[in-house]
Amino acid sequence: MKNGILRIARQSIYPILAAISLGVYLAASQFTYGMGFPLDDAWIHQTYARNLGLHGEWAYLSGQPSAGSTAPLWSGLLAIGHNLRLGPYIWTYFLGWVLLSAIVMLGIQLVRKMEPFHEKWIAIAGILLVIEWHLVWAAASGMETALFTSLVLLVFTLTLGKTRSWILLGGIIGLSIYVRPDGLTLIGPVVMVLILEKVSWRKKFYRGIEFLAGFLLLFGPYLLANSALSGSYWPNTFYAKQAEYAVELLDPLWRRLLEQFGLPLVGVGAMLLPGFIYFTYQAVLRKSWERLGMCIWAIGYLVMFALWLPVTYQHGRYAIPMMPAYFICGLVGTLSWVKLNSPNLYRRVASKSLIIAGGMVLFSFWVLGVRAYAVDVAIIESEMVSTARWVAANIERNSIIAAHDIGALGYFTQHRLVDLAGLVSVEVVPFIRDENRLAEYLDEQQVDYLVTFPGWYPLLVKNAIPVFQTNAPYAPQQGGENMGVYQWRHIAIP
Repeated sequence: MKNGILRIARQSIYPILAAISLGVYLAASQFTYGMGFPLDDAWIHQTYARNLGLHGEWAYLSGQPSAGSTAPLWSGLLAIGHNLRLGPYIWTYFLGWVLLSAIVMLGIQLVRKMEPFHEKWIAIAGILLVIEWHLVWAAASGMETALFTSLVLLVFTLTLGKTRSWILLGGIIGLSIYVRPDGLTLIGPVVMVLILEKVSWRKKFYRGIEFLAGFLLLFGPYLLANSALSGSYWPNTFYAKQAEYAVELLDPLWRRLLEQFGLPLVGVGAMLLPGFIYFTYQAVLRKSWERLGMCIWAIGYLVMFALWLPVTYQHGRYAIPMMPAYFICGLVGTLSWVKLNSPNLYRRVASKSLIIAGGMVLFSFWVLGVRAYAVDVAIIESEMVSTARWVAANIERNSIIAAHDIGALGYFTQHRLVDLAGLVSVEVVPFIRDENRLAEYLDEQQVDYLVTFPGWYPLLVKNAIPVFQTNAPYAPQQGGENMGVYQWRHIAIP
């Protein structure tokens, strides 16, 4: 009883630390430019959420149902905030805090199940996760990343249990696909454990049926809903992103792999790499399929993006969901080697040095992340959001606007939008990188204005008349440019 109370008391500190860690990031953005989100895509979720929460519509443009969101569960959670009149900021940041706390608590539980460490070592895991800069950035981003990451850790926590509910595991993986299609990858490690576990094939068969039933119970309606909305089984974004960045696949595979595998190493992850390798080696020796499955999944997740969507922008936001799994495996492997009271002087000194250096790197990158987050928010607010507000105030309501980034425009304006990224205007996807065909499409749609960064569509901008530019300092300071609004007039592009 006493031990249980002490454990609860210890664990209650992590939500407090999560609030402080997240609060510092939000305060930095407030003092740099103002509250906001570091990605324009966050406003896409807010627009879907507002239409759902206030009007009961699953639509980006009111009255036009669409499958432009890859994260309907996240949009649904955000919709609660709009229904309560707490959107877009207060409720979203609250969810970010809840999810960062969940990541920490699930991570601690995973470490406990892996090794019988003393509580002081468990505390290291909690501190690592609560201030690791990628995770705090994701929790404050307004995106679905932290929610998906929580579900990933929940799957691995349940897989490591001595007794498993296979139907529950299938259901959680099915649910995760409502957050990111990447949730399908979680089938791999669970099925690996199911097949390799030392039980009769009869039991394996029945457990497999349970798992499949739980999975299809949620995955089936997901496919049917997308099919009804867009005519395809996957969201529009799934196809649009691959088409837009298909050119990246021209890079050699070794370079794409190197770039993806470098993402979790930016920060304390670099120091955990030897521990991750040692952890994987031990999992193979012990034939611990649950642990090995977690390692293989983390590696395979990065390989998947190298093969199909090799992008690394926005601090590798697509890779962030695998990072806690990597960090936990790396930390357990590291702590298995560390001996602060070893009779061997070299090992004792090396162990203390490793812990101290790791803590310094972890904190240093948390501080760097504060600045990175504040600048990211300032760029989105001073470019996308300020442009959207100008459009709402200065462009006629019946005008048609074409844009690549439709998040803030969709939220702050009531204009008809033509989406050059193909999330809502799906017919753009086949020629998403062809400016000549895009120019014809803009004419076909009778577009009045084009909103873009000039460098993104140089040929389109060349044949348009500039009417507004933000002139904000933040994007140019980071090597970018200012967003502009252009009156569209099509002249044949040479």
